[in-house]
Amino acid sequence: MNTSLTRRNWIKKSVLTTGGMLTGLAAANNLFAKPAFGMTPYLGTYELIEDFKIAADQPEIKARLLANENPWGPSKKAIAAIGESASKGNRYVYSSAKEIIEKLAAKEGVTFNNVLISAGSTDLLEKTAFATCMKGGNVVSADPSYMSLVKTATAIGATWKNIPLKKDYSHDLDAMYSAIDSETKLIYICNPNNPTGTLTSIDEIKSFCKKVDSKVPIFIDEAYLELLDNAESQTAVGLINEGYDVIVCRTFSKIHGMAGLRVGYMVAKEERVKMIQSLVRTEMALCVTSVQGALASLGDVAFQDFTRKTNKENREYTFEQLKKLGFSPIPSVTNFILFPIDMPTKELLSKMVDRGVGIRGFEIGGNPYGRVSIGKIDEMKLFIKSLSAIVS
Repeated sequence: MNTSLTRRNWIKKSVLTTGGMLTGLAAANNLFAKPAFGMTPYLGTYELIEDFKIAADQPEIKARLLANENPWGPSKKAIAAIGESASKGNRYVYSSAKEIIEKLAAKEGVTFNNVLISAGSTDLLEKTAFATCMKGGNVVSADPSYMSLVKTATAIGATWKNIPLKKDYSHDLDAMYSAIDSETKLIYICNPNNPTGTLTSIDEIKSFCKKVDSKVPIFIDEAYLELLDNAESQTAVGLINEGYDVIVCRTFSKIHGMAGLRVGYMVAKEERVKMIQSLVRTEMALCVTSVQGALASLGDVAFQDFTRKTNKENREYTFEQLKKLGFSPIPSVTNFILFPIDMPTKELLSKMVDRGVGIRGFEIGGNPYGRVSIGKIDEMKLFIKSLSAIVS
């Protein structure tokens, strides 16, 4: 590959070519998260670069922009609630779990029995894979997309039907429908999608779900949805009250800034909730402190509004600066931006780390990409300054 760092060469990478499958999370001292069970290495063409080592004499990371974390959270109200609830750590989470399920059911307009909580949404993704694919079959999802559910399913014997995204990076729902066969156990839709940051029309998704419902359940991962200004109009959760076999998953990791505190939930038909509860007790993985923090954060609308507004401002700044540097970033509605590059991904990661910035690197369809999470404005300015120095 030509590794020339001229801006002219960087401009050439403007189209995302969708490819095969996610391998594993990068690991480098404390900079990179360690791989989750559902993200074990896989030989494919969609690769999240791993095994990138940071030397001990390299500078302290000043901008951690690699894990799609909320740099402003948790909210002060959540932190206070966590501290106050520590003295209850000798008690199981039963009563706290009941309280948050009631609050979430009211928020989503469903009944208590439609909600299942767990230690982050990844836990629910993987347990849904276990519950539906223990006897094999296949899972249909977009490619590229978030791979936790798919990787768990394939690890226990299922196969993956990977459907390339459309040219506008939305899900190709017609192709996904055509891929359904007698062995299909689940449809997985990540919306907004990771790693592209793009949104598929809710009208298209609702129409798709109504058509697919009689054939197979649909799992819709809305981890990033609440970062949208119009999130309530873009969710598929209303389909559940209409009786459709849809599972909607949310997390407190993004808008609430509680990624390290691990709280997530799903909304589904009662029989789907029971399907998982018959295998595992998901609430037993939760801490009283985390649940109390989540309850406080649910009520802190001002913090959620601040996160949404500031994330959008910083994302738009970063997007425009990337374009000024000659890149062709993919328009995003999330807290990260994917952009094609014209150098080996590990080389970019290394040069960024030398400047105190940590980002993620992908290879999609054999082509290199960078993905930068949205941080505080000073962090984004450091990212742009560092990237400019590399490509100049």
